[in-house]
Amino acid sequence: MKMSMLGIIDATIQKPEIEELTLNRSLAAVPFGGRYRLIDFVLSNMVNSGIESVAIFPKHQYRSLMDHLGSGKEWDLNRKRDGLFFLPSQDIHEEYNEFGSFRQFTDHLSYFMRSTQEFAVITNCNTVCNVDLQVVLKRHIDMGCDVTEVTKDGQSLQMYILSKSKLMDLMDGYRNNGYRTLQEAITNGRDEMNICSYEHEGYAAVIDSIQSYFKFSMELLKPRVWQELFLQSAPIFTKVKDEPPTQYFKDSLVRNSMIANGSKIEGHVENSIIFRAVHIEKGTVLKNCIVMQKTHIGQDCHLENVIFDKDVKIGNGVEIIGSEDAPKVLKKGTVQGALMNS
Repeated sequence: MKMSMLGIIDATIQKPEIEELTLNRSLAAVPFGGRYRLIDFVLSNMVNSGIESVAIFPKHQYRSLMDHLGSGKEWDLNRKRDGLFFLPSQDIHEEYNEFGSFRQFTDHLSYFMRSTQEFAVITNCNTVCNVDLQVVLKRHIDMGCDVTEVTKDGQSLQMYILSKSKLMDLMDGYRNNGYRTLQEAITNGRDEMNICSYEHEGYAAVIDSIQSYFKFSMELLKPRVWQELFLQSAPIFTKVKDEPPTQYFKDSLVRNSMIANGSKIEGHVENSIIFRAVHIEKGTVLKNCIVMQKTHIGQDCHLENVIFDKDVKIGNGVEIIGSEDAPKVLKKGTVQGALMNS
């Protein structure tokens, strides 16, 4: 029998290193992998681990996140009892800026007091992995841990399991013991608590900058990474959109790329990730690019190492060349090339 856990996703995180993709959305809602959002991965991990109550703590620009998740139907969280909860900040206090803010949690103390689950899982919103949290919980109990931290190659994935009673104790005492966040309590309380580490053996990536977003997106094109992340026994769920199949025209050429449904490909696409409803016209060459939803790229363009946000429009004959270490980013709704004068 699966042991009950409460899911807590801290979606307050804002990173200046990735602000070009978070001007109009929260980090949790950043598109990833052709059809997903970053939050889909931690949320799917929770659901696949039998968690039936998930609280999301957002702060900035969370309209698109709420639109994406809706009632939680795609994650089987549209329930009469438990389900999906949005618990936004009541104000913009500076204590909300750090992961695992106890002030943020105590502002919604009634949610924790009403919950019946014995344990809690606290994660960030921007870790891409596929982990069975029931396995982590079993080890946590067997070893008599106060807190278990999930790591990859010794580095924290900001994914923690602890009993709800321990979490409530930390929340109750945060004003007196000086620990403002869960991370501070773990770092400074090792003499008082049994802190354990669980090493995740599968693929894991923390997206916190433009460089890491580009790097880990490109890694999805490797079959090994895809096989470790998208498991048949533990699928990654996302918002369903009914789109027609992608249309490949006579002179199109596609190599080592991921292309979502609803797109029209007339040009040459290589080592790229193409989201839904993208149109790439004839004569255009894309290499090492990420092209988000409903972007339209004109004819005879040459584009390498570029991230196109949603709804970008590129005219004919445009050349944009970035590098792997410094990809070019075109912000949402950008219009570039001859279209600017049309």
